[in-house]
Amino acid sequence: MSLGHGAKRAARKAGNSQVLTNIARIGFAASGLMHLLMGYIAVRIALHHGGESDQSGAFAQLTRLPSGPMVLWAAVLGMGALGLWLLLQASLGIGSSSKKRWARSLVSAGKAAAYFALAWTALTFALHRPSSSTAATRNASGTILSLPGGQALLAIVGMATAGIGGYLVYKGVRKKFLDDIQLQGNRADPAVIALAMTGYIAKGIAIIALGVLFIVAAIKISPQDASGLDGALKSLAGLPYGQAILIAIGLGLMAYGLYSIIRARLARL
Repeated sequence: MSLGHGAKRAARKAGNSQVLTNIARIGFAASGLMHLLMGYIAVRIALHHGGESDQSGAFAQLTRLPSGPMVLWAAVLGMGALGLWLLLQASLGIGSSSKKRWARSLVSAGKAAAYFALAWTALTFALHRPSSSTAATRNASGTILSLPGGQALLAIVGMATAGIGGYLVYKGVRKKFLDDIQLQGNRADPAVIALAMTGYIAKGIAIIALGVLFIVAAIKISPQDASGLDGALKSLAGLPYGQAILIAIGLGLMAYGLYSIIRARLARL
């Protein structure tokens, strides 16, 4: 047996581990709770109560709850396990001649990186060393702009981000999320589908707004304009009927959070 086949067999065995998949489901639940809090903060911002409507703001809210530290550590464990599971799934496509399998591997690897980043952010709050997503985004944008051709590179990052948001909207409208879950065939299914559609569309619009801010930052050569998801949502509040738009996005993020919690049980793992 070649080294590559041995590694792939080991990855498949680890990916099929019942313990790992059960912990990974906690990752979906933790993500759901985070999106619920993000949506709640977005609604508060729309009503002029302030706050940060991104991952950092959500984890900061958790620290104020009586059982917040325990929930944060569960989020670290669950999101880390989910990232590992996705990374193992990505590795199973390596070496395959199928283009679709390569594409699926790249998508899984991207999702793994996102969950590892969320796990890291949750860890900083669990260790009482909170990090700001907005500051991190601005610092990263400034680093990109300082590179040769950085303006064009940041614009590409913005277009790619907006493209991801567009895909999330498409996934919600076309119900592509049904490939990710196993419905129970009961009367609750339409409610799950409605939550998923609303959530994916709302989250997609928020990510598109984030991509637009990256592009604006590239055009103006101003890292301050690339203020992360919190800045993207707050920029929506400045549009005509912005308060209503932001409330709708906030409620949509809460719908995505509820769907993610349900997905913890229904996910195909």
